[in-house]
Amino acid sequence: MTRFDGGIYIRRRHLVGGTFSVGIVPGLCVYKGFYLSLDYKPPDGPVERALGWIYVVPNPLLPFIWYRVAVPKDHPALNCIA
Repeated sequence: MTRFDGGIYIRRRHLVGGTFSVGIVPGLCVYKGFYLSLDYKPPDGPVERALGWIYVVPNPLLPFIWYRVAVPKDHPALNCIA
């Protein structure tokens, strides 16, 4: 997990419980690249729309965000186990 610019970037193999699926909202960050929003479906609860994002055309100068799921660091629906 990497904290960067208000988000936590997580490799998919470290995600536990629930699934992320591609949402319908694309976006562009001028210095990080083109991203797609991700909807989160927990094992027991409603779908959280646009909870996270993933950079599909990332900035080559930021390899630590390449193809990682990113979530806001202080979202109430998240539980981080260290």
